[in-house]
Amino acid sequence: MRFFAAPALILATSLAVAVLPAAAQQPAAATTLDVAGTAAANQSASGFLALLDAGKFADSWTEGAVLLRGAVPQDHWNGVVGSMRKPLGEVKSRKQLSSTYTRSIPGAPDGEYVIVQYQTEFANKAGAIETVTPMRQADGSWKVSGYFLK
Repeated sequence: MRFFAAPALILATSLAVAVLPAAAQQPAAATTLDVAGTAAANQSASGFLALLDAGKFADSWTEGAVLLRGAVPQDHWNGVVGSMRKPLGEVKSRKQLSSTYTRSIPGAPDGEYVIVQYQTEFANKAGAIETVTPMRQADGSWKVSGYFLK
């Protein structure tokens, strides 16, 4: 399933959930490299994935960015993410492929984002690519604003 949290769109399609437009999966060029922010964002992405892996979909929504929570109602998130993730089975392996800091993502408000991609092998699906997009919040913390599974 795919969700877009950009104010204009909330769409559902097959086998992916994202809060940012598909075009956002390839970020605009980063204007600066924020190493500390990237590290904190990577930790946020890992924690978010741990919640999904444990089947704690409601907690993943609660821990998500303001942008995610404002775009997708919790009950809808829980149902869609659950119906997408459960058939894949347990995570067998996950390897981080990239982590890209950017201030601009198409279809989303300007801000600070880190787009983190993982290659994941599930019990029932090998070769999946997960994209997790933490966003710096007003309080300086990093919370996930988008999730995409391909």
